[in-house]
Amino acid sequence: MATVKVRLGLPSEGGRQGTVFYQVTHRSRTRRISTSIRLAAEDWDASGCRVVAEGMQSLQDRIDSGLVRLRLIIKHLDGLRKDYSVDDIIYRYESGKECASVLSFMDARIAELTAAGRQGTARNYTRAKDSLARYLGGNDIPFISLTADFVAGYALYLEKRGVVRNSVSFYMRILRAVYNSAVRHLLVEQTYPFSDVYTGVDRTRKRAVGETVVSRLFRLDLSRSASLTLARDMFLFSYCTRGMAFVDMAYLRKDDIRGGSIHYIRRKTGQPLCVRMEPCIRQIVDRYADRSEVYVFPILKSENPEKTYARYQVALNYYNRQLKQLGRMLHLDSGLTSYVARHSWATAARNHNIPVSVISAAMGHQSEKTTQIYLAMLEDSVIDSANQEIISCIK
Repeated sequence: MATVKVRLGLPSEGGRQGTVFYQVTHRSRTRRISTSIRLAAEDWDASGCRVVAEGMQSLQDRIDSGLVRLRLIIKHLDGLRKDYSVDDIIYRYESGKECASVLSFMDARIAELTAAGRQGTARNYTRAKDSLARYLGGNDIPFISLTADFVAGYALYLEKRGVVRNSVSFYMRILRAVYNSAVRHLLVEQTYPFSDVYTGVDRTRKRAVGETVVSRLFRLDLSRSASLTLARDMFLFSYCTRGMAFVDMAYLRKDDIRGGSIHYIRRKTGQPLCVRMEPCIRQIVDRYADRSEVYVFPILKSENPEKTYARYQVALNYYNRQLKQLGRMLHLDSGLTSYVARHSWATAARNHNIPVSVISAAMGHQSEKTTQIYLAMLEDSVIDSANQEIISCIK
């Protein structure tokens, strides 16, 4: 089995500082891996192989991080039960060195998500990274420093800054995902540092309007405003398609409509959904048939991932402003937002005694394992029948 030791190499000509390096030995062959850490002989404990100077804990953390990585690589190679050389150890260590710290690893993950066209997730990771960077004062840290105490301190920092509980949980879930990915990449050993912080989602005030409000919106005269008409039509389209999210409506393509149904994949969960084209849905689709060659609604104008995502963000903000105006026209106390149509459909379905399993399947929920066992056996015809019953009440 390979072994790793940490050494301080002092210059032979009597220089004041030396370079910390790892000495990797396997099958009677020894190789060195130099670090960028330089220390004076009096700052190093040669017998304990540790930094002894005060105020240099960050350097010791960097040394320990590399040591942990090398031992994890060796453990992984031993587990493969195949012959390997000391060069194989060095290669695996060097290939992951650029992303061995937390912020650099997050940068790499953000780049991967962006390249894969997952701009929304990349944006969430960027928000989480920027928050963590502020806590660190712009400095990076090795994954070995991501301890339970560090995580608790970061959570307390967010709370003192007035960050709400759900947002704290949002940052913690992303950082936990990054940490778990680093474990899989053999950058750190799993110590479960997020066990004592909250990573759930608190219930928020339910956003829903009754069927009478949806009917009033349906009949509202908006002939003088094309923008309000589009916002109203998209709200009704969302309601009539079992609460389709705005992002899915914005990216909905004309070729997603075939065989009398809308076939699309939820961008949030990746779950495929099929919605039958009821007459009221067809009327809305036909109204915008000439406004775009590719998309159902005149929201996106390009197929370039970065341009479309930027346009989507602008359109979502504008859509919510228009819905707010519609809410005032209807004299609603709670107002309308892009989430209201989805919540309202679910509430209406429940009020019509539609089983929770059917509602979950209709909306593409994947949160409860027990429910999913039943959802997997549901056919689209069952869900479409439920949708038809709900839509009929607003005509």
